[in-house]
Amino acid sequence: MRLPLLAALLSCTLAMPSFAEGIESMTEAERTAFRAEVKAYLLENPEVLVDAMNVLNDRQAQAELASDQQLIVEHKADLFADKASWVGGNPDGDITVVEFMDYRCGYCRKAYQDVEDLVKADGNIRLVLKEYPILGDDSVASARFAIAVLQLHGNDAYKKAHDALITLRGTPDAETLGRLATDLGFDAKPVLDRMASDEVTAVIAANQELGNKMSISGTPTFVIDSQMLRGYVPLDGMQQIVAAERKS
Repeated sequence: MRLPLLAALLSCTLAMPSFAEGIESMTEAERTAFRAEVKAYLLENPEVLVDAMNVLNDRQAQAELASDQQLIVEHKADLFADKASWVGGNPDGDITVVEFMDYRCGYCRKAYQDVEDLVKADGNIRLVLKEYPILGDDSVASARFAIAVLQLHGNDAYKKAHDALITLRGTPDAETLGRLATDLGFDAKPVLDRMASDEVTAVIAANQELGNKMSISGTPTFVIDSQMLRGYVPLDGMQQIVAAERKS
């Protein structure tokens, strides 16, 4: 008796302009019976709720994917053709990987070797690093140092600084960064002075503005051609995405 009654009530309400209007058109006794039948059905068949949540989650994931893809299209030039960001890997690669990273972020440090291995093993990936310091003053100091090195000494020098900073365990204060500059073969004072320059500030501000427009609130965040990955993704996962992008 329960299921036929529930089906009849559902078909009645769903045939109306809206479910809410269907409920409102019922008598109080019909509403009470309907609610009781729905409750009883769900208690006897809780897997229906699981199925409904799975459908909802799938729809939300698809909506987020579509939104991220639209953001990438809208900000394509700032993502892929930014003259202020370091470019490594294969400059003529058929796939571009953009990483928004913070030197003090544990997951960025975890992703570091995966990204290195991805680029090296593939051989046809163009890598763009966006300095995106969001974890406090130490993050900002590290990013300023890396950008200053890039602006003063070029791509190869930046890569050495980047590799050193991502594994640095101490506090990136002036003494530590000055010693690092010396270890890398540079005169420390010009680098430390450059860190406070408007030119360095402008790069960080532009990256933060882009990140805000793209709703990037955490690091690492990756853009791999048409896909955005919000968070750490292991090497095999990135390789699968790269392969899928090549097929698309």
